[in-house]
This record gives sequence, C-alpha cells and structure tokens, in this order.
Amino acid sequence: MIGKALKTLAIGTVLMATLGWQQAQAADAICYNCPPQWADWATQLKTIKKHLGYEIPHDNKNSGQTLSQLLAEKASPVADVAYYGVSFGIQAAQKGVVEAYKPAHFDEIPEGLKDPDGKWFTIHSGTLGFFVNVDALGGAPVPTSWKDLLKPEYKGMVGYLDPSSAFVGYAGAVAVNRAMGGSLDDFGPGIKFFKDLAKNDPIVPKQTSYARVLSGEIPILFDYDFNAYRAKYKDKVNVVFVIPAEGTVVVPYVMSLVKNGPHPDKGKKILDFIMSNEGQKVWANAFLRPVRASAMSKEAAAKFLPAEDYARAKPVDYGKMAAVQNAFKERYLNEAR
Repeated sequence: MIGKALKTLAIGTVLMATLGWQQAQAADAICYNCPPQWADWATQLKTIKKHLGYEIPHDNKNSGQTLSQLLAEKASPVADVAYYGVSFGIQAAQKGVVEAYKPAHFDEIPEGLKDPDGKWFTIHSGTLGFFVNVDALGGAPVPTSWKDLLKPEYKGMVGYLDPSSAFVGYAGAVAVNRAMGGSLDDFGPGIKFFKDLAKNDPIVPKQTSYARVLSGEIPILFDYDFNAYRAKYKDKVNVVFVIPAEGTVVVPYVMSLVKNGPHPDKGKKILDFIMSNEGQKVWANAFLRPVRASAMSKEAAAKFLPAEDYARAKPVDYGKMAAVQNAFKERYLNEAR
C-alpha cells in the first residue's frame, strides 16, 4: 500500500510539473504571484494584454511560495517577473534570483521603496487593518482595536493568513507586535497575542481569502484597505475597513525581473507598463495607493478612510523587517501555531 501511494504521489508530481511546463509554453510571459482576486491583478493582466498583446496566466502563489519557487528554479527559471511583499523582494535580491532593472519612472519611486539597482521596486502600497463583513458578525459590534479581537464574542470569527508563509500574514504580525509594544528586535508581544488569539479559534488560511470574507465564512480578516474598498464599492457587500486604534503598518508591494527568465525583453516591457500612467491607474482604481501618487484620482482618493485614521498607519524599516522574518517564522511555528 505504501509503495502504491508513493507511486501515485510521484505520478501526480510529474503531472503537475508537466502542466506547469505546458502553461509556461502556452503563455507569452509568466508572472509569479499575480492572482486575479488579489489587488485586481485580473484587470491589470487584461490591461497588459490590451496594450502589449501579452497573454499572462493567473498565478495563485503567495509571496513565500513565489520566493521558494524562484529558488527551486534558479538553474532554469520559468517566470519572467515576480510580485511579492517587500520583505520577500529584499530576500529575492539577496539570494540572487532577480535581475537589476530600472523600469520607466524609476526615479519617481521614493528612496527606501526601491533597491538602488532596481532588483526590486514598489509598485503600490496598502495599509493593513481589519476587513470586516458586518452582516456576518451576528450582531456583534465592529471591532475597533487589536485587543477587541481577543473578546469571546469574536470566537471563530477572526482570520489571518498564515504569517509563516503569506506576506500579508507576516505584515499583520509585524503590525500587531508593534501595536502591543514590541519591535523588530522583540516579537514577544506579537507571539503572545497570537497565542491568546488561538483560544478564540481563528481561521488561518495560506492563500488570499477575499471570497471567504464576502461569503461571510471569515467575518473579520487581517487584510489591506484595498480589498475592503473593492468589496464595498465594486462588489457592493456590507463591509468596512478598520484601522486599529493601537496603530498599524503601511506595506509596499514590489516587483522584480527574474534573473535569466525565459522572456527578459517581455518581462522588462511588462514592468515598464506597470509603472506607466495606464498601469498605475489600474492600482488606483482598485483602491491601492500607486507608488506614483499622480496616478491617484480625486474620485479614488475620496473612497478611502479620512486622513486622521491613516495617521495611525506608519512605515517600518523594511530591510530589517526582511532580515528578521525567518526568526519570527520559527518562533511563530514553535510557539503560537
């Protein structure tokens, strides 16, 4: 029985690899971690096809899975470009799986939001908070603070993406740790929070869970403002976005050109387009803050929470955030899961 199971697993692995190879051959270019339900990549990929003519398949990896895949394929890369949370972009540069490339408008990206050589650069940012389906709360009030989530009335209602794998999960951990009095040198307060939250039966998926919030399966999710605004204004669901009273973090999302990717010229044109006015407008219309502020229309800006709420959202040392990520991951897996 064991031999049969191993044989079946091996066949399945070969089939998956073959399907991945076939998808790569059929595509004009490959972007790792471009899921249609996240940050409106669906619209961005359609816009790229309209303007450049490139067919780019959806890809549902998260940031950690993207970096792992790039490392596994280092000798024979499949992807042309990659998208991930900033700490994973920094790690990708350190591990030598991405190429230095300065796309169009590179000089407009503020210092600290890009690698000086262009091995990663911010395309947009989000603010982390609570994405809340009000109708799924069962009469409970909308939580306004991190500490609220530990109350018994939210038992089984709180979700967060696995912080040992998904970047948004790690960003949430950094935010709650700082809010509870910790720092990038001390994750003790954050680990304690997750241990306490475990008593409330949280839901901890590994992949983007936008649809599960809309359906009410996850009433409260640690997530970004842009997903909540999209749900409210485009999908017309009774949701709100909450910036916790104790504060939170602003998080850049970045892209890179994959080193020795199969279509380097197409990869460069894709990155140039994403930094163009047309590409940046896609993010603004999806309620993200484009790195080129001029692309944010007044109409889009009016749908965000007031500036005084956003004053509670602060940047962090993203280089250090990347440097301590693995240490946090080990503590989380050993102490809080």
